[in-house]
Amino acid sequence: MNFLELVQEEYKEISDLVIKPIKGIHLIYLETLADQDKINDYILKAVASKRIITDIKKVLPSPNVKDIKNYKELKLYLETGFTIVLTDNEAIAIETKANITRSIDTPSTEPTIFGPKDSLTENYQINLGLIKRRIKSNHLKNEVTYIGRFTKTLISTLYIDNVAEKELVDQVREKMQNIVIDGINDIGELKQFLVKETKNVFPAFKMTERPDIIAKSLLEGKIVILMDTSPYALIIPSFLADFINPVSDDYTKNINVNFLKILRFLCFFLSIITPAFYVAITTFNQETIPTSLLINFQAQREGVPFPAVIECLITLIICEILRESDTRFPSSYGSAISILGALVLGDAAVSAGIVSPIMIIVIAITFISSLIFTDLEIINAIRHWRFFFLVVCSIYGLYGIGLSLIFFIANMSNYEVFNKPYFYPISPFDPSYIKETLFKMRNTRRSKILSHNKYKGEA
Repeated sequence: MNFLELVQEEYKEISDLVIKPIKGIHLIYLETLADQDKINDYILKAVASKRIITDIKKVLPSPNVKDIKNYKELKLYLETGFTIVLTDNEAIAIETKANITRSIDTPSTEPTIFGPKDSLTENYQINLGLIKRRIKSNHLKNEVTYIGRFTKTLISTLYIDNVAEKELVDQVREKMQNIVIDGINDIGELKQFLVKETKNVFPAFKMTERPDIIAKSLLEGKIVILMDTSPYALIIPSFLADFINPVSDDYTKNINVNFLKILRFLCFFLSIITPAFYVAITTFNQETIPTSLLINFQAQREGVPFPAVIECLITLIICEILRESDTRFPSSYGSAISILGALVLGDAAVSAGIVSPIMIIVIAITFISSLIFTDLEIINAIRHWRFFFLVVCSIYGLYGIGLSLIFFIANMSNYEVFNKPYFYPISPFDPSYIKETLFKMRNTRRSKILSHNKYKGEA
């Protein structure tokens, strides 16, 4: 059975399939994926102008012509917007993809005052172009694979071959080849298959929509995964420092950026420890605060029917509900609803004597500190540790903060992503990379554990 008969048999119930015979050849395409104008310009006009066609490739003016070796390749090209041209002795695919994607827009989840304003789209070719516009080198490699028995989603693995560590590239390649699934719709699904399940709640990979962050990561020796139909990219591996210190810091004066970096670390720990610290000093370690302040706290809590830890849990859960509603609601009115809910519920709860005014202040400091982070997975990880610290401190007091910190540091130091330490450059300690991440100084050396630092060849 030839290709034409196979297509007619397997696609007989596909309404958008078009098979057009013309001058002894057959054109096959899916009209919902192919551009009619491109088919007309690249194929029909050229074929119609020739009386006798001896070599179809010399006739067609299309910039992208692919030879088809088997029926599996034919199906792949047909289902990705190509037009198949069948002659008596050969089959070729002409790229005639329709433009069914949005234009390049400004970043929506990672805004920046300074720096580039372009962001990735759902179109793989556009995304790859935005990256290659920044890194102009033949050492930038991109390996393409198709994942999904039904979706056949294009996945591209990008790395700079003389910078990235070969073992890391091999690990990622092996993971990609071992993924067997019916379909995949977004790059967020893909990352679930690239890392084994661990008890650590911090994200193993960073997702970004900004090409400048991707270019910076590639130059550091990291690997980037792009996916057609997804406006985000995965950066492998990612460390905790990458989530706390954005690339946009590179666009500002060092002394000012270092102040912001210290502020971010302060906010990171404030958002985790503040509720636990308040419960500890008001319940167990009352001698650690001035007597006048303690009397003030107790006066405000007079009439509250719950212990401090239950009061704190109730308030935290209500605020988490408001945060989740803010995330799910349309942006046009989601923030207004969460702000209104916080104001009304907070005032009503204090008036009813359910919570104390000082508890509202403590929770407000906690959530305002966490707003400095935009990555949802980091926010979720902070939420887990916040409740962990709260529960431990409700049992052991200030001693529980020390125990929780020891457990936190041990957990993070033991966490690895593709055999790379997640707590890097703190553990293992790398002073040169600290100057690139945790503190901004004049330093252009790459990470010791990610790249070939001694490379000095042509770019």
